[in-house]
Amino acid sequence: MLMQTANALAVRLMLAAPSPSPGPGQGPDTQGLANWLRDIFGPLFLVVVSLVALFFLFTREITRFVQFIVLVVAIAVIFYYPGIIETVATGAAKALGVKGG
Repeated sequence: MLMQTANALAVRLMLAAPSPSPGPGQGPDTQGLANWLRDIFGPLFLVVVSLVALFFLFTREITRFVQFIVLVVAIAVIFYYPGIIETVATGAAKALGVKGG
């Protein structure tokens, strides 16, 4: 029992140890953070959406249900595919004849 507690404490100390800071001219790697947040909030987002959608269906508020689904689809596209905003903006700029650098 004492050995398990000591091992658990050692693991916690290693995880809490500060990581080396990035060198000059290098920013922190935020891609790992973005993926971690998606992994945490993705399932939570789906559960909340499902519960609210079921509420609207059971109370027979079809108009609010449709509005909610449209909003959820827009948020989900931005959340799950963040690069799509840049792609759509670039495509819209090209369609309007704006020349980029």
